[in-house]
Amino acid sequence: MVISRRHFLRSSATFAVATLASPAIFTRGAFGQEDPILVGSLHDQSGPIAASGVPMVESLNLGISEVNAAGGLLGRPLKLVHYDTQSNIQMYSQYAQQLAVRDKVAVVHGGITSASREAVRPTFSRFRTLYFYNTLYEGGVCDRNTFCTGTTPAQTVEKLVPYAMGKSGKRVYIIAADYNYGQITAKWMQKYVKDHGGETLSVDFFPLDVTNFGPTISKIQAAKPDLILSALVGGNHTAFYRQWASAGMKSQIPIASTTFGLVNEPSTLDAAESDGIIGAYGYFEELTTPASTAYVGALKKASPSIPYISELACGTYEGFHLWAEAVKKAGTIERMAVIEALETGLSFDGPSGKVTIDHPTHHTTRNAYLADVKERKWNVLETYTDAKPLDTAAVCDLVKNPGDNKQYEISI
Repeated sequence: MVISRRHFLRSSATFAVATLASPAIFTRGAFGQEDPILVGSLHDQSGPIAASGVPMVESLNLGISEVNAAGGLLGRPLKLVHYDTQSNIQMYSQYAQQLAVRDKVAVVHGGITSASREAVRPTFSRFRTLYFYNTLYEGGVCDRNTFCTGTTPAQTVEKLVPYAMGKSGKRVYIIAADYNYGQITAKWMQKYVKDHGGETLSVDFFPLDVTNFGPTISKIQAAKPDLILSALVGGNHTAFYRQWASAGMKSQIPIASTTFGLVNEPSTLDAAESDGIIGAYGYFEELTTPASTAYVGALKKASPSIPYISELACGTYEGFHLWAEAVKKAGTIERMAVIEALETGLSFDGPSGKVTIDHPTHHTTRNAYLADVKERKWNVLETYTDAKPLDTAAVCDLVKNPGDNKQYEISI
């Protein structure tokens, strides 16, 4: 039965909440008497961020199914212990401690917003629970217990800004979400605008619940930029693109975004609202490599209600497999042994291409892709192979300073 996306989200949320009422009970299956290795998951399956969280959890389920079908890890099956964080930071903090202390999972994959990451990262460090943050973000985290597999501004924004300015002009207006991601990404945007001979006319920040962008559109019209750079986040901010097109501005001033399309905006908006917008990510569903085609087919077969597979889902799948490969290399799920295995420069050939752990930063060297929206789908224009997370490497060196534990920020 094909179910609606709304029904799928609601059903997933109900299942997740139900499983939290008591400790999970795991049964032994085809692996004999071996207890399962527990893999933790903290992702939003309900609330405003659910549209991002559902494909991420389904990607974890797919990865676990693949590993179990191949015999598990160390002769043991894997079992997902997932908590629906309900788009609520307090839930992240609560369930992070449950995963670490009560469930004693071997690893946690989770967090979507930067705020959610920073809510759980200290808990996992304190209780020595290995943590993977698989989401594209603003960069700067330096923590030996944490691996960040998503793209950073050095891998995407650095490519997006000169490309977009080259097509439209160098007078830039920046709009961004008013929290860690938007604030720090806006600084990187300003840096790359300046580095490439451009001028930032204004930087405006918006809380996540803002839906009326009329006054901002008037300000932009008065400023007369050549280009809009957007780091707006969430479903509410989709209203900007609709209002921009309704004001007749889309044909006059182009938009390049670091976030547009992560939850299927190109097809949910009209072509008149989305076509021509430029984006850069570590993955697009439209990639036609054999690995990408196989991943998309498998995930949509398992979860046919997923409308679009973005870097969020793909990065989660690749992050999981990097951890699994490290367990195989280490021959144990013991945290420090797995960390040391990852630090050897471990790689995984995934849907996005080859993804390699960068030892000094615990980020990944990976491909980046630049695309524009055409007929409500992404049209990949450029591929940047083996892009390095240099924004973090400039200040973070866990080889020289393995005890470092902070998030560095750019100064402009």
